[in-house]
Amino acid sequence: MGHNHNHAGGSNKKVLLISFIVITGYMIIEAIGGFVTNSLALLSDAGHMLSDSISLMVALIAFKLAEKKASHNKTFGYKRFEILAAVINGVALILISLYIIYEAIKRFSHPPEVATTGMLIISIIGLAVNILVAWIMLNGGDTKNNLNIRGAYLHVISDMLGSVGAILAAVLIIFFGWGWADPLASVIVAVLVLRSGFHVTKDSIHVLMEGTPENIDVTDIIHTIEETEGIQHIHDLHIWSITSGLNALSCHAVVDDQLTISESESILRKIEHELGDKGITHVTIQMETAAHNHDNAILCQAKIEQTDGHHHH
Repeated sequence: MGHNHNHAGGSNKKVLLISFIVITGYMIIEAIGGFVTNSLALLSDAGHMLSDSISLMVALIAFKLAEKKASHNKTFGYKRFEILAAVINGVALILISLYIIYEAIKRFSHPPEVATTGMLIISIIGLAVNILVAWIMLNGGDTKNNLNIRGAYLHVISDMLGSVGAILAAVLIIFFGWGWADPLASVIVAVLVLRSGFHVTKDSIHVLMEGTPENIDVTDIIHTIEETEGIQHIHDLHIWSITSGLNALSCHAVVDDQLTISESESILRKIEHELGDKGITHVTIQMETAAHNHDNAILCQAKIEQTDGHHHH
């Protein structure tokens, strides 16, 4: 499983590097084009491309840091940095979308002159660039399970929609003279960007808050462990994500008193194998007998009582 994780990480890094080079190169062209043509739709798309570029760079740094080995100071290594990168991406999307909406509102009352032909050409090239990068990410990266890659991918998809909006705005201005189409396209794109940013940020914060991974059914996990021969019941159960694709579990398992050490180890191996098939790769189970067990709560209940100045859990 570790080999697969490393292989996926290498593939994701390559995809991010190619995407970063393509996006950054075209972002510079689009920003210049936006200023020359005086199009907010193009400038907002270029601004979004800048956030794409930054997000891809942050994602690349995150993957590089995640490869650093665990130390006494960081016992899980730097894998969680990928999630921090996803939070930065999500928040950046939200802030950029709000700024675009603010700028567009000002332009509705006074639509400026826009060089529509230049705007149309740059938008079409921009759309082609975004389609290429999205295709590279979809085929080479783990956009489904890796929050870091998904955050960068959503940046590119919403940017693609930005290019579509700019194309439509240019066409409407050319054929109908509707100057308000430029800021309207910006607002529509901004709302889509806002939605993407909200979901990436929410999912990332869920991981940082040690929330149960979305692909894990807690009831099924409890059933799997407690149905194992030799296990009476479990308590103090915790399931969380260290980073995308790396789920962990810890719990206390009450076992039969007469179990030998080799039998206990055999039970542990069986549980680890079954949980591995269910997406949990890091399993820690403390085995204890009924005499040692003082708590029947499956999920940890933090009870702190103060007696004579001492705390008991």
